[in-house]
Amino acid sequence: MTLQDFDIIVASEKHADYATQICDEMASSAKARGTGIAQRSPEYVANKMLEGKAIIALHKDGTWAGFVYIETWSHGDFVANSGLIVNPEFRKVGLAKAIKNAVFELSRTKYPNAKIFGLTTGLAVMKINSELGYEPVTYSELTQDEDFWKGCRSCVNYDILTSKERKNCMCTAMLWDPVDKQKQIDEKMKKITHKATLLERIENAIKNSVKTITF
Repeated sequence: MTLQDFDIIVASEKHADYATQICDEMASSAKARGTGIAQRSPEYVANKMLEGKAIIALHKDGTWAGFVYIETWSHGDFVANSGLIVNPEFRKVGLAKAIKNAVFELSRTKYPNAKIFGLTTGLAVMKINSELGYEPVTYSELTQDEDFWKGCRSCVNYDILTSKERKNCMCTAMLWDPVDKQKQIDEKMKKITHKATLLERIENAIKNSVKTITF
């Protein structure tokens, strides 16, 4: 089985029937890992599909294989790619990474100026985030939208979060900031331009030296 056996697409209303299965797997996977998760209802997940704010992976036989959705906070200044889940039947083929890449691109298309962040306890997700350019940050750098933090109430670790005054918890916070990324690109371009200018000066100096010797 390879990634070619799956369609990874933007979810729509025709996929709403998968919402209950997806939510059930989210809950059971979190329980099996012994980690917390902000629980979402099938209605909530289906609505994300209707809004075009989710990615779903389907096996060629029609079975749902993976899912993730987009949430926006602080009036669209922050975007979270949440609820990443892969059907246990289809794990170990690279679906998580492919789905995460797809929702990242969807987020950048829909919200090009937003900071994209995630909270996770999963090492695999952290690795994928790092490959996408996310960087570990403190909780203070995330959205301070109260509605976002209310979503953590259904997590088994919520008491830890509140006892630490929302400064940290069991999850690792990671952030992709378009402003910082643009600065990094600009710095690289400056270095490339500087090197090109330096090489040009060296070439000119060599040419002038050759002319002087010839003369």
